[in-house]
Amino acid sequence: MLDLITNSINMRTKCICSLLLFLLMNSSLFAQEKNEIIQQRIEFLLEQNGVEELDLTNVFEQLSYYLEHPINLNTASVDELKSLQLLSDIQISDLLLHIKQFGKLISIYELQSLTYWDLPLIEKVLPFVRVDDKLDQLHITFHEAIKNGRFDWILRYQRTPEFKQGYTKVSDSILATSNKYYQGNADHYYARFRYTYRTNLSGGITADKDPGEAFFNKSQPKGFDFYSAHLYYKGGKYIQTVALGDYLVQVGQGLNTWSGYAFGKTADIFSSKRTANLLRPYTSVDENRFFRGAATVLGYKRFSLLTFVSQKRIDGTATNDSLPNSLDQIGTIDFSGLHRTNGEIAKKNRFTERVAGSYLTYRLRTFTVGLAAVHQQYDAAIIKDSVPYNNFAFRGTAITTLSSDYNFTYKNANFFGEVSYASHNQSFAQLHGVLAVLDPRVSVSIIYRNYQPGYHSFYNNGFSEGTATQNEKGLFLGSKVKIAPAWTLNMYADFFRFPWLKYQVDAPSSGVEFLFQPVYRPSKTLEIYGRFRLQIRQKNSRDSDGTITPIKNVTQRNYRLNMNYQVSEAIQLKSRVEYVTINRPSNKPEKGWIMTQDIVMHPKSKPFDLSLRYALFETDSYDSRIYTFENNAIGVFSVPAYYYQGSRAYCLIRYTFLKHWDFWLKYGTNIFSDRTSIGSGAEEIKGNRKSDITVQLRLSL
Repeated sequence: MLDLITNSINMRTKCICSLLLFLLMNSSLFAQEKNEIIQQRIEFLLEQNGVEELDLTNVFEQLSYYLEHPINLNTASVDELKSLQLLSDIQISDLLLHIKQFGKLISIYELQSLTYWDLPLIEKVLPFVRVDDKLDQLHITFHEAIKNGRFDWILRYQRTPEFKQGYTKVSDSILATSNKYYQGNADHYYARFRYTYRTNLSGGITADKDPGEAFFNKSQPKGFDFYSAHLYYKGGKYIQTVALGDYLVQVGQGLNTWSGYAFGKTADIFSSKRTANLLRPYTSVDENRFFRGAATVLGYKRFSLLTFVSQKRIDGTATNDSLPNSLDQIGTIDFSGLHRTNGEIAKKNRFTERVAGSYLTYRLRTFTVGLAAVHQQYDAAIIKDSVPYNNFAFRGTAITTLSSDYNFTYKNANFFGEVSYASHNQSFAQLHGVLAVLDPRVSVSIIYRNYQPGYHSFYNNGFSEGTATQNEKGLFLGSKVKIAPAWTLNMYADFFRFPWLKYQVDAPSSGVEFLFQPVYRPSKTLEIYGRFRLQIRQKNSRDSDGTITPIKNVTQRNYRLNMNYQVSEAIQLKSRVEYVTINRPSNKPEKGWIMTQDIVMHPKSKPFDLSLRYALFETDSYDSRIYTFENNAIGVFSVPAYYYQGSRAYCLIRYTFLKHWDFWLKYGTNIFSDRTSIGSGAEEIKGNRKSDITVQLRLSL
């Protein structure tokens, strides 16, 4: 017994001394800004969705909170560690097993002794965690909540200063009958007030008005176009969580129910597995992917039960608008959240959606199994157009989905999966995967998915190539290899097939995607990575005789070289070059390229931060566009698409004053050298310049 204690102490001492020496030799270990870690995760998600803007407030706030209130590794639960979205189940199990065998961590530096925690991972996690013997307060008092709670108030203004055709001044009679003109001005307004106490209490109101929407007049007399509010409690033994108002529910691997967004195929193979955050408040302004009502999580020993009910109005078009006094039938559900023209306003809050569900979980330390049942109903029948690719589309007023998921960690392997059944067409969706650390230097990920064409669930977000968790079979193989101390290789191959037709794909199709990304990091101040990404997808040929449209392979290749260099504690340089080629048999080959240079300044003794970018780009068309992440005010996330020929520059400044106030100002502009107008229809801008302005003010108490 004495020898065991002595060996344990000697091991800890060696690990602490080793990592202390490492830190002293690399004094710039923490030179990388904490927010950079968060931005990298968000860039993955935005690139995956292939859109320029998403409201990822809920994704951002979880990590942002842990920056200011690090998790105590000695007392953290499995759910808290998973909520970081930086650790795999294998690494979490490794930490908990170490604490069980050797007792609580003495120092943060002891993490180096863990088998599956290398130095890059430790560096990534350190800003969000701490180690001490203090016990977090279990019972929340009103005085404690008010004294140590946080109040945030945010006001944001955004605008494109160039004139768009939709804002043309016309007579009231034309405005009342035409769909060419917007009802409101070009300003984008956002306001939010929120109170939080740790992760235990949250309450807030969010309001948003998109450009072109009316504001306190005409079609919107109540001011903002979208309002969201919530009350949230977490921390009880039996009543573990309660949510009122707007909230998110995430179950299993996202096949049945998953509101909000999730990471998918990225260079980080561990992000391919969904990490569910069962119930949390909704604070974003996406007007669709959330629930509105009440939810609670009850716990007893190893069991927990989530129950939720939701009712909200949704946007959509009716198939029989031209027939008076007829019952509504839903032709399409509109997810844009835009209400600018008469046509868009007519879709607003057209139908009622009701959702109710339960999720029962049984959990051991390394094993979890869950059972879910969700029922969703509309006050009108959904009737899709009778076209071939809609043969398996949902039709009717209600659907029930049943699912079971599992998660099991054994030594160096994590097995997970979910099977879901939908009453519509009596169809199934299933996903099974394994993440394994074959060696501290080699990790692999294998995911098999099979979503039948008739499977349907309105709120899902399973791992997939397509935009929905249906009509897809696939096998994902990923690997991360530590080749040498300074070299890491990330790669994956994804083989997928669509058994039935898709929109603009008039036959069953298939495809493959490869990614190869070597990373060179000789020091904590320099990181260089290259990326080759090959995507082969089958799409309709553009050469058709009007009878049968054949499908052809469309091949896209992306080449990227990226460099981040920390010049000093205050200055960081980011450079990127990317080249893309697209080959389509029915069209001439296309190509595009972009070069960006960023300078990020964080003077430690100054109350401001500064981000600058200059970019040059040229693509043959919109099809060969290239997405690149941009810095912006906190809570604003954008990966704009660069296309055609031109340049872009932006300047972002953040100024902190009076201790509790933060002010952001961003101005960016695109100048196109091959355009005399930008956009089309109501969004058309006459000229070759398009700019954007963001102004934001935040008060934190």
